[in-house]
Amino acid sequence: MARDRTTQGTAPESVISIIGPGMKVVGDCETDGTVRIEGAVQGSIQAAKAVVVGKDGLVIGDISTQDAVISGRVEGSVTAHSRLELQASCRIDGDVHTPRLQLEEGAVINGSVQMAKAGAGKNQERGQADEAEG
Repeated sequence: MARDRTTQGTAPESVISIIGPGMKVVGDCETDGTVRIEGAVQGSIQAAKAVVVGKDGLVIGDISTQDAVISGRVEGSVTAHSRLELQASCRIDGDVHTPRLQLEEGAVINGSVQMAKAGAGKNQERGQADEAEG
């Protein structure tokens, strides 16, 4: 009898979900681990550990994760709370938010890039509120 490995002794953050070439997912994806996209996703992706978009991968929606490596195409915003790597073949049509960015020559970003450290937004908002009062 085959054992079900998904429920016995596997930590959720160590699981890698793969959306393979030729596969299309319509709807939001959420995981405690890592997701690798070689096909297409039409919906938002939220991964606690990492998101990898392969060279032929396509995401039409927002991505939120700890670390991300993008080689394919994203039509939506990308938020990587720790690190974002954009490879030469990638194209992002949307905003990028990350404290650390590695950008290879040839990568395309059509949107704004914000590289604020955690908590920096609170100080900036407080400064804007002070200006409005004074």
